[in-house]
Amino acid sequence: MAYVTRLLAGSLQRTAIVVGAIVLATVGTGHLASGQDRGATVAKDAIFARKILMDTISTNMDELETMTTSDKGVNLAEGREHADMISVMLMAFPHLFPADTNQWKPNVERDPGRDTYAAPALWENYADFYAQAARASKIAYNASRSQQDSDFKKFVAELRVACDSCHAVYLKVE
Repeated sequence: MAYVTRLLAGSLQRTAIVVGAIVLATVGTGHLASGQDRGATVAKDAIFARKILMDTISTNMDELETMTTSDKGVNLAEGREHADMISVMLMAFPHLFPADTNQWKPNVERDPGRDTYAAPALWENYADFYAQAARASKIAYNASRSQQDSDFKKFVAELRVACDSCHAVYLKVE
């Protein structure tokens, strides 16, 4: 029991550190850019922060999908930890889309690290985007609380559908 408590505490601590670092990077580095247009700098930092967060969500999702399709079976303790981190990150994710980060321009060369691929529709339908992130977070949370492999696999599959549905509407690809 003590091991489980330590494992859960470690998972929550790591999640808090990741989210805290992203928020710090977004908010804190904007103040370091003296002599620059701070609005543009902060917007680029927010775009960069959400890219880091989405990459981390994607890495955790890859782990879940590998686990649920493997012949080795599901390691529920590890899977629940990945799902819990995804759930927490998805709760924070919509808050990294302030209006000044609506910078999509078609047919221009982009810096993949600093330029947005978020569709303008995201800001036009922000309530829907927010609701989709919240639904996906809840699905990930349910996966993180699963006690049976079959339930866990079902929630991971639902999470993939939720992610793909959101990307279909709010992610621009050229």
